[in-house]
Amino acid sequence: MTMITRRTALALGLALMLPAGAGVAAKLAAEAAKPVASYFPPAGEWARKSPAELGMDPAALAAAVQYAQSHETERALDFSDQEKTFGTRLGSMPTRRAHTNGVVIYKGYVVAEFGDTQFVDPTYSVAKSMLATVAGVALRDGRIGKLDEPVAQRVNDGGYASARNAQVTWKQHLQQETEWEGSLWGKNADFVGKEAFGAGERKPRALQAPGSFYEYNDVRINRFALSLLRVMDKPVPEVFQEQVMDVIGASNTWKWVPYHNSYVELNGKQAPSVSGGTRWGGGMWINSWDMARFGYLWLRGGQWNGRTVVPAGYVKEALSPSAHGPDYGYLWWLNTKGKNLPGLPANAFAALGAGSNTIVVSPDHDLVVVWRWHAGNPAEFTKRVIAAIR
Repeated sequence: MTMITRRTALALGLALMLPAGAGVAAKLAAEAAKPVASYFPPAGEWARKSPAELGMDPAALAAAVQYAQSHETERALDFSDQEKTFGTRLGSMPTRRAHTNGVVIYKGYVVAEFGDTQFVDPTYSVAKSMLATVAGVALRDGRIGKLDEPVAQRVNDGGYASARNAQVTWKQHLQQETEWEGSLWGKNADFVGKEAFGAGERKPRALQAPGSFYEYNDVRINRFALSLLRVMDKPVPEVFQEQVMDVIGASNTWKWVPYHNSYVELNGKQAPSVSGGTRWGGGMWINSWDMARFGYLWLRGGQWNGRTVVPAGYVKEALSPSAHGPDYGYLWWLNTKGKNLPGLPANAFAALGAGSNTIVVSPDHDLVVVWRWHAGNPAEFTKRVIAAIR
């Protein structure tokens, strides 16, 4: 008679055949129910597995990558369209960008890579999701008491002195519902004027009550970034490096570039205040691998190899839709209505930057997809990757 080991029995679902009976069966069932520990890539490396090893269809994944490679953005390689699109610059820009490139992380492992993924490029409004992460760190460390408190309770630099602005809360900043009024670094929050705002200019309108109206507005996001500097008592890039990027093993090639004029006095020294995008130059310049690590942190619920970078409760709130936004969380784009990322699960979410520079996360598929300088909705590539999962 062939002997059936415990491992064989477990694999075949035959635990009850073992001589020790129900006790062994229960133990084996408990062992089988234990979650498999997630892989976290150490600094400087990321383990690769072939698609077949992880149960993917190699041909279907190759077709998905080919689709991504064939859909490059029409944005100028030399950024010569920057001012026409966004208005007068306040900060520097690279001389050129990379061609479309990306990384696919499935079950924690690299299964696909294409293009020059080491190229350090502006990632535009993906930086907003990074600011949301810094806010989570501030909340974790008690630098912010609660998100519903007015920012003016902790920030007293004149930016929240008016009756209107005094009502603005941290949560409203995170959901882009502040209706904050004023100018910062030479740009007014009203976005009026083609010279200042390029194709993004808008007509004058009456302001609504803080917390009652959503508007995607980089001046207000930059005010939020300055407020984070105030409560953290150090430049945001330093916080991001020490509390986020160093923890997740990111490279030392990324940089958060300030505007030429976005410096404030901090503890007797000049400190840079950074932006939540590259609309007027500067911004987060980063390669695709570091973007993938950042997306993987959020896929893992703000935890990294047993360490809490962002509290789980904050992550849950950040990925919940606001009352007035277009399926928008805390500076993350959501898909609860199936419109932002068509064809993906309702709990998928994304960091989206102009260009397009994107990070798509699908928890249902244990998947992170970084796709940079592409045309069309990032869901189109991600859907094709998901179709390769068997």
